[in-house]
Amino acid sequence: MHPFSSLTVPAGTVGIHWFGQSTYALKDASGTIVQVDPYYPSERAPDRFIHATPPLDESTLPTDFVLLTHNHSDHTWPESCLRIHQSFPDCRFVGPVESTDNLREKGIAADRLVTVNVGDVAALGSMTAHVVYAKPPQGDPDAGIKPPDVQHFGFVVEAGSSEADKVRIYFSGDPIHTFADHAALTEPVAALRPDLGFLTTHPSEGEFPFFDGSAKMAQKVGLKTAAPSHYQCFVKRNYDPQAWVAAFPLDGPELLIIPYNRSVVYRK
Repeated sequence: MHPFSSLTVPAGTVGIHWFGQSTYALKDASGTIVQVDPYYPSERAPDRFIHATPPLDESTLPTDFVLLTHNHSDHTWPESCLRIHQSFPDCRFVGPVESTDNLREKGIAADRLVTVNVGDVAALGSMTAHVVYAKPPQGDPDAGIKPPDVQHFGFVVEAGSSEADKVRIYFSGDPIHTFADHAALTEPVAALRPDLGFLTTHPSEGEFPFFDGSAKMAQKVGLKTAAPSHYQCFVKRNYDPQAWVAAFPLDGPELLIIPYNRSVVYRK
């Protein structure tokens, strides 16, 4: 079994494993394991992927729930979801209708699929996930950003059996470039009081916030700790996380850099 499955997670903490890109696993003190956007392609052309082998053999990590932020291939990858389903048939897959439809068409039974919308709260065993927007359906006409091709969600996941022990982890999904400029996006996240946030960003690719926009986003949603996301996977979309760190003010949130394919135990 994968070492994360036996990780000790005390009350008031959450175990987190980062597999690269926007792929994570969470484990709480009760032992529930949730994967977020599992992406482990088996065919890995060296001119496309940084790492020659997938970071996980899906059959080695018992998984109770999978969260899917949107139906793009590096976030909803049917190959990985099917292997998780085959190894752990009780696992449930939670995401927008485009993602659940995709998995249904690929052969995952409807009773293992949970379609959610913004504002929903999804039960994940001993954890819960609040659904928020990553990109607004209308895009940002004032900034010349067209509506997205599919729904783009983020999640705030709560772990902990009591308020004193509760830890809240925000997964941004792929946020619109101007996310921090829109109270309609930042305020619902801030109202959920996330402790740690994993923020998709890029220094020059304008689909997502640049590093300074990521820092502004972290402050607007009230993060205590921020971590960069969406790198260490594709050769042409990689970036240096230390350059992201340099964009944050000294009085900003604490910053967390998880090494590629490693685990941490986070305490708020």
